[in-house]
Amino acid sequence: MKPCLVVVGPPGSGKSTVGPLLAEHLGVAFRDSDDDIVARAGCSISDIFATEGEPFFRELEEQVIAEALAEHDGVLSVGGGAVLAPGTRERLRGHFVVFLNVGFATGVHRVGLSTARPLLAGVNPRATYRTLLEQRLPVYREVASLEVPTDDHTPAEIVALIAAGLNENLEKTQ
Repeated sequence: MKPCLVVVGPPGSGKSTVGPLLAEHLGVAFRDSDDDIVARAGCSISDIFATEGEPFFRELEEQVIAEALAEHDGVLSVGGGAVLAPGTRERLRGHFVVFLNVGFATGVHRVGLSTARPLLAGVNPRATYRTLLEQRLPVYREVASLEVPTDDHTPAEIVALIAAGLNENLEKTQ
């Protein structure tokens, strides 16, 4: 089984909002790798970062995503940094991957730069977020089958854009 669709993007791009709406639109189940990580670890992602560190989190994230890609056949949303792992990028090949692209100002507004996001906690979260976007953009584009800008669209509009892109892709492969 393969997910019919994998959603990637930076924090604030709308993965957690758009993913469930997209799954509902397509009539399939939704799964979020961050939820799987929390369930497996028995604590929040912030707590994992604080107690075990980022390398431990990334290893766990890669395992959870590998399992989800093998067993889930709906919409799968993965954490913003998941695509940094070469193994995850390799596993995404052959899946329809949607990159939800968000601009800096919109992303900062949506994220709110709260401490609930461990990579954005620190002295200058705005600068950290800008660097994160710049570093990850090429990797998101590398894995993407479809790129959808999210800044000026409602979640419902984003779902419609993804559905249209998915249909167009299906027509090309038939």
